[in-house]
Amino acid sequence: MSLLTRFTAALALLASPALAQSSPTPALTASALAVGSVAPAFKGQDAAGRPVELRQLLKKGPVVLYFYRGQWCPYCNKELSQLQDSLQVLTAKGAQVVVVTPETPANIGQTVAKTKASFPIVHDRDLTIMKAYKTAFVVDDATATKYLGYGIDLKKANGLDQNILPVPATYVIGRDGTIRFAYFNPDYRQRVSVRQVARAL
Repeated sequence: MSLLTRFTAALALLASPALAQSSPTPALTASALAVGSVAPAFKGQDAAGRPVELRQLLKKGPVVLYFYRGQWCPYCNKELSQLQDSLQVLTAKGAQVVVVTPETPANIGQTVAKTKASFPIVHDRDLTIMKAYKTAFVVDDATATKYLGYGIDLKKANGLDQNILPVPATYVIGRDGTIRFAYFNPDYRQRVSVRQVARAL
């Protein structure tokens, strides 16, 4: 069994960490935003330092917003690779793809190298976007310790003083600023397909 296979199998054992069990910050309890609700405005910078602002993007067309955990997560790498391979399916419908992550810019660079991502990836430095979309949660201590055992230091990976991750959610935001489609599953092994997203556009 290869190292990647063993690592992936180990991650699978941690598939459903309790959301914010040991968190002193109740605001970081993750929950899905409702279809039909107004998408929270956000702005940030992609890995190249270019501005990314929802309001400006919506002037051009609908926005598909993804959240991912980090370059260390094989499920995230697989999802982003598949997204890159099928990106034209979404852009052909006028959609713009934006990806948000808590990981540091250096780690975003590793994600790009692994997935060949050409879409903007925003470093959510202060967790502002993740909090607004209620994807952020504090990983419980037992799970964080297990991750450390596999060489994953979440605090170091994200440049934070807490072990915080996003639920890898996906939202389709219409040009009117409302959420037209939402995929939110705390089991990080389960991801939405590009085909499902395309049907929502």
